Amino acid sequence: MFVYVLKSIRHGRFYTGLTEDVDRRFTEHNNGWVSKTKFYKPFRLVYVEIVSDRVEARKLEKYFKSGRGREIIKEIESLVI
Repeated sequence: MFVYVLKSIRHGRFYTGLTEDVDRRFTEHNNGWVSKTKFYKPFRLVYVEIVSDRVEARKLEKYFKSGRGREIIKEIESLVI
């Protein structure tokens, strides 16, 4: 299971999600097949973390959506070239 963070190239918004197939999910987001993100495409992948199971993935996803988690994502994103 993976937790991933995308950033909208046009709008600068972050999106955090979880999946079993990061490549497939990234393609779905960039093709506009995900209703929550279709108006913010295209995206670039900012961060991916492997977790042991869905419960852990959900906890990490929730953390990244919290105040401190968003700060960490911005720090990580600033390191990505």
